[in-house]
Amino acid sequence: MGDVRDNEAYEEELLDYEEEDEKLLDSATKVNGDAVKKGYVGIHSSGFRDFLLKPELLRAIVDSGFEHPSEGNGSLAAMFFGSPSVQHECIPQAILGMDVICQAKSGMGKTAVFVLSTLQQIEPSPGQVSALILCHTRELAYQICNEFVRFSTYLPDTKVSVFYGGVNNKIHKELLKNECPHIVVGTPGRVLGLARDKDLSLKNVRHFILDECDKMLESLDMRRDVQEIFKMTPHDKQVMMFSATLSKEIRPVCKKFMQDPMEIYVDDEAKLTLHGLVQHYIKLSEMEKNRKLNDLLDALDFNQVVIFVKSVSRAGELNKLLIECNFPSICIHSGMSQEERLTHYKSFKEGHKRILVATDLVGRGIDIERVNIVINYDMPDSADTYLHRVGRAGRFGTKGLAITFVASASDSEVLNQVQARFEVDIKELPEQIDTSTYSKLSIHCFYELSKISWKFCLLGYVI
Repeated sequence: MGDVRDNEAYEEELLDYEEEDEKLLDSATKVNGDAVKKGYVGIHSSGFRDFLLKPELLRAIVDSGFEHPSEGNGSLAAMFFGSPSVQHECIPQAILGMDVICQAKSGMGKTAVFVLSTLQQIEPSPGQVSALILCHTRELAYQICNEFVRFSTYLPDTKVSVFYGGVNNKIHKELLKNECPHIVVGTPGRVLGLARDKDLSLKNVRHFILDECDKMLESLDMRRDVQEIFKMTPHDKQVMMFSATLSKEIRPVCKKFMQDPMEIYVDDEAKLTLHGLVQHYIKLSEMEKNRKLNDLLDALDFNQVVIFVKSVSRAGELNKLLIECNFPSICIHSGMSQEERLTHYKSFKEGHKRILVATDLVGRGIDIERVNIVINYDMPDSADTYLHRVGRAGRFGTKGLAITFVASASDSEVLNQVQARFEVDIKELPEQIDTSTYSKLSIHCFYELSKISWKFCLLGYVI
């Protein structure tokens, strides 16, 4: 079982940018330090001293505990202490104020780059916003804000706040008036609204960052918002953009915001499928899905599993069916009230339920480390959506299994697009599958990890 936390500690993790909630969430504006989500960013153990980071940052890095390091190269040490590629390529240039475009697959520590480089450079001035981080969903905004809070633990003069829709505007206006943060994280719509109303001044912004930049710049409406916000900031500033999926078509758009950026593409688009994730498909008819799902849940060895469907109604009906068959299932979808979604999410995250039926509401940004299997009951609508769905399993170097149901010609077409785009050969699910190919790390591995940790300590490394 996981650590039990109050509902308020989970409330913001489930918010979605596209859905406006009437409930006023006072906690949305000021992040409670007790609710900080540990382990969202991977930290490489031996290299951060070389970057000459502030002692306060190094201390926070040690405190973070390295619960979920960046994806490594396959060795046990690399799996837990992270691959140096993203951080070692980006951070030295980023802390010098250079513009950066970085594309690397999920779990490789991109967030660490802009969080640490921003905190390293920032010199907080009362009443002035120095850094602005924009992202396309409220849940992602909240998680990024948590990372800034976590790593600024020993920088008490640096204040961070998050702003997004679904929260009463008056709450945000009061916060900006009475306790203006130095670092603002938010969604474009709310940030633009506050800036237009002159409640949020962007004239002192020195660091302008877009996370999941492709999602914001591919949408014309959101791109217009980003452009208008960008024009409100000074010409002389650092611009950094990050994404797991950054197509060659969108890269020139990114560069229009920058001056001679450093470009880092750690893995090209064809290699974005996640390390340690076994992927299979099953061809069947629509009528055969329930029986096959029942068989899989009986046969597979899973810690927790997420089952993705294409609509709210299908989520509810499938969850009801699973419960009738005595499976420990729960569901989350946008048709629920915020309170109900929160309760269900809390139950799954804490391990009280082992099966989650969900729409794409949880397809991006939510990290639950026990999930080792994802089942696409309904085929996703695009290769990008597929990537983010299956990324819920096999997070941060752990093993995982993704199974996709193919029930129509259109399903086959999407599967072909996935294989072509990511150059991955997804085979049909065999009758027997080796549990070791998708099971999480064993107790023996954690024992080995503890021995490695002691060796690093004895050698004088910061871990």
